[in-house]
Amino acid sequence: MSAPTQAPARAATAPPAAPARRPRSGRVLRRLPYWFAAVILIWLVAVWIYPFLWMVSAALKSPLEVFSSGLNLIPESPVWDNFRRAWVDADFSQYLLNTVIVTFATVLLVLIRCSMTGYVLARYSFFGRKIILGILVATLFVPAGYTIIPVVDLATRLGMLNSLWGMIVALSGGAHVASILLYLGYFRQLPKELEEAAIMDGAGFFRTFFQVMLPLAMPVTATVTLMTFLSTWNAFFLPLVFTFSRPDLRTLSVGMLAFIGENSTDWSGMAAAATISLLPVVLLFILLQRYFVEGIAGAVKS
Repeated sequence: MSAPTQAPARAATAPPAAPARRPRSGRVLRRLPYWFAAVILIWLVAVWIYPFLWMVSAALKSPLEVFSSGLNLIPESPVWDNFRRAWVDADFSQYLLNTVIVTFATVLLVLIRCSMTGYVLARYSFFGRKIILGILVATLFVPAGYTIIPVVDLATRLGMLNSLWGMIVALSGGAHVASILLYLGYFRQLPKELEEAAIMDGAGFFRTFFQVMLPLAMPVTATVTLMTFLSTWNAFFLPLVFTFSRPDLRTLSVGMLAFIGENSTDWSGMAAAATISLLPVVLLFILLQRYFVEGIAGAVKS
């Protein structure tokens, strides 16, 4: 009587059969598409960053070697004096200071204005809200060159044409529709209980916004910061107009004109100046790239 009861127990405790190992050739064939995609992506990355590498290489070459070396990225004898000429002789130290002042002030004004605009459009219902949104979106199709005349005329009337503050107001006074829409999409997905709890604690509009809602939108704030920083740092048209009679107020992008003469162009000096100009942008993007992706993903998901 004991034999029938012990047989199932032995069958239950028997170890499972080892899975059959796949042939090595099968695993290689299965990974082949991934390897092929990796090779293609590496090639695209190399093509994408080659202009930047060539610029850094040209900054270390003599003017003659820039043209004689062709596509070669390794200079025969690095000429570090190009950076000294760009920094001292071309006065890029002053241009860098001007650019830092204009960029950081513009970023601060754009963050405050666009975040509050996006918050009000996302959390409040009022008459004309859709009309305002439509007008904002319509400004995306207006070329920037069409607005330069009224901007310059207004700056002249206010006495702000040849000043850094006039440049800051002109650069930060645009619509910045993309930044407003990013904040709008992010604030729209936040629960309304957050505002209700803040109101119950006696918080007003500004306290609710700056202490409760804005800290939650840090990914979008990082994204808008990076976008505004890039556009302001590389701005050329407005800074050029605002510094016609004040060369000492030039920004880095406008200062590149110092290397262009009537009969020749100092390409190695310009490459050194461009390298100096791009290094802060590259470092900022490396620091904020994670928040940039999170801010775009969060706003789009909503």
